Amino acid sequence: MNDPGEAPGGPGIPARWTSSAKSGVGTALGEHGRVWFTISHGILNEIYYPRADQACTRDLGLIITGPGGFLGEEKRQAVHEVTTPSDGVPAFHLTSRCPDSRYSIEKTIIADPSREVVLQRVQFRALEGSLDDYGLYALLAPHLGNAGAGNTAWVGECKGIPMLFAERDGTAVALACSTDWLARSVGFVGSSDGWQQLRADHRLAHRYTRATNGNVALTGQIDLDATGGDFMLAVGFGRSAAEAGHRVAASLWDGFDAAFEGYTAEWRDWQSSLAAPAPVRAGTRDLYRVSTAVLLTHESARFPGGMIASLSIPWGYAKGDHDLGGYHLAWPRDLVESAGGLLAAGAHEDVHRVLRYLAVTQEPDGRWPQNMWLDGTPYWPGIQMDETGLPILLVDLAHRHGAITDDDHARLWPMVRRAAAFLVQHGPVTEQDRWEEESGYSVYTLAVEVAALLAAAEFAERHEPALGEYLRETADAWNASIERWTYVEDTALAREVGVDGYYVRITPADAASPLVGTLTINNRRPGEGVIRAADLVSPDALALVRFGLRAADDPRIVNTVKVIDATLKVDLPPGPVWYRYNGDGYGEHADGAAFDGVGIGRPWPLLIGERAHYEIAAGRLDVAADLLDAYGNFANDGGLLPEQTWDQDDIPGRELYRGKPSGSAMPLVWAHAEYVKLRHSLADGVVFDMPPQPVARYQQGQTGTPFACWRFDRVAATIPMGQVLRIELHAAATLHWSTDHWATTHDTPTRDTGLGMHVADLPTGHLAVDTHVDFTMHWHDADRWEGHDFRTTITPATPGTP
Repeated sequence: MNDPGEAPGGPGIPARWTSSAKSGVGTALGEHGRVWFTISHGILNEIYYPRADQACTRDLGLIITGPGGFLGEEKRQAVHEVTTPSDGVPAFHLTSRCPDSRYSIEKTIIADPSREVVLQRVQFRALEGSLDDYGLYALLAPHLGNAGAGNTAWVGECKGIPMLFAERDGTAVALACSTDWLARSVGFVGSSDGWQQLRADHRLAHRYTRATNGNVALTGQIDLDATGGDFMLAVGFGRSAAEAGHRVAASLWDGFDAAFEGYTAEWRDWQSSLAAPAPVRAGTRDLYRVSTAVLLTHESARFPGGMIASLSIPWGYAKGDHDLGGYHLAWPRDLVESAGGLLAAGAHEDVHRVLRYLAVTQEPDGRWPQNMWLDGTPYWPGIQMDETGLPILLVDLAHRHGAITDDDHARLWPMVRRAAAFLVQHGPVTEQDRWEEESGYSVYTLAVEVAALLAAAEFAERHEPALGEYLRETADAWNASIERWTYVEDTALAREVGVDGYYVRITPADAASPLVGTLTINNRRPGEGVIRAADLVSPDALALVRFGLRAADDPRIVNTVKVIDATLKVDLPPGPVWYRYNGDGYGEHADGAAFDGVGIGRPWPLLIGERAHYEIAAGRLDVAADLLDAYGNFANDGGLLPEQTWDQDDIPGRELYRGKPSGSAMPLVWAHAEYVKLRHSLADGVVFDMPPQPVARYQQGQTGTPFACWRFDRVAATIPMGQVLRIELHAAATLHWSTDHWATTHDTPTRDTGLGMHVADLPTGHLAVDTHVDFTMHWHDADRWEGHDFRTTITPATPGTP
């Protein structure tokens, strides 16, 4: 027998990931649910271990050889179907049929509930000829520790059981079959791996025993005669090859049936604890149970409450080790939205874990990282103010629905306090908007910030009442400025649609006139690097209604909805869907090629849910129910919702079909959370997660603000007549000021708000139009003057704001 030892051709071709178009995701519950598996194209894709942000494989599939030089690979050539044995249980039954009717493959895939192993029960059937005519090979591509490079593979055994192994940087994988292998080999991808050998010789002509430090693949031939075509494959993980091998051996010993029973029982118990959803319309696709399962599947067992955005790598087939796409990370925004979905389903204990996770991953200054590894290590460096405000709103929502006790209320107050302090110190401008691109006044972020400050003020009443007044005053001032910062009138677009004006998506904070400035838009098509802020439209404006700041029938909201529909709505075969903003560049190229830093944004099914919630707020439940129907239609055969859907003519060669998922993330956990919340909202006839404080204060109470606020980063060059000029500083000072060109002067010390801001209110409400207020400040701690004079001018009062 040929045994050449080390495989040639190292380190292999550059590693790539695989399709993001998952048809299933799963994990075991309980203490041992420490592997997360994904399914696409009839095979296993990424398996994550020891936590949900660490991908360890690219894929594990079968290759078939047969008479007449036949060579088939199930993921590329077979026709696939996926079903689940039980609704809401992420165990998957896959059927792959050869298009030439040569063979069929049936698999049931689960995670072993007792150990870190993924199990497949496989049935291979010869539809033409007999089993003796075929060779069947399992091909595993390890990408241990989020990397396809630097893996070492070898042929070995564990206590006499023949296996295939790979290891990288303290993480190991073992692959075994319930029967002995007929042949095994390891090699470098693109040169000496099993696929290359089978393509050349239809057999493992060279049985290499080791492939060191590269992009490797493991191949094992299954003994079809010994198994009759029925066998089990086990792929397990550990900190060492011995640990991984031991776990695989134990799973083989226990057998598939025992693991399947335990796995499904855990999931059924959890699903039975949830609130039963109201029935959907006849003929409507019901995604409730699959959506709740998707939510919980994305939680990490090692970091309870930590949930990643997606068990997928967008356009993974075009991405290598250093371009994972940022989705198997914890994003505080997505995490809060996911927890909101769990709360809507009645999963109070699971939401409690999320709150604890947020509490221990909060930065000392009160914010959360833009995104982070599950241990809390920041990944991207951006600061997004909505990601600081949303956890406050989650605490408030959980409290209102009884998911936290009074003791929890007290324990979470320090987290809420720090987050609120960060908001008042650094808001309302966000460094980036919620779609991770521009900075400035974001209408979505403003809605979150104002609502969060009001919720925090309510919390403060129970713990530090003195803080509540300033939090509400700040919220009022920002709320009253929303239209000045983000609402435009009499633009070309407004005239084209036939409305007076509309809310824009974001405006640059440093523009002299925010509503006429231009913004640099990242990831846009060549030649379209800037866009006027006044022309930038997004469904984000609906957040003003979702978070209770504006009524659904507010004329400005109604106008904006008309502009959104005229600019961003598209009707696809499954139903209506919306783009996230005009000029979006995050999506495939025009020819369907993968997003590579530039592209064309495609519609987001998530936005159907956001629009449906607006319709509920407007009292149009029938319209919202129609949108729920469309929402479900955008799911794939496995019930998973994509981040984006393809909006152009079919491109079969790229697996792009109009109205079907694009190459973006799938599943997008946030989209499933929004679906669950929408089901709850429709059943109750009210928006599930709308905070009541802004509704009471701004819609019912019509509360305005007496203050015009001045900060170094938000200079108020003019203020309306009748308002008090509030100077907000980050340190204690005395304001030295005058209203008659320094003929007479006044000194007003700042007061400490207790939230990192020091404020002085100058009595300017009685001053006449065109009066100049000149001021400077003496800093207490540094015992120095600022050395520069500032001026604010009184202007005529404008028509009332909310």
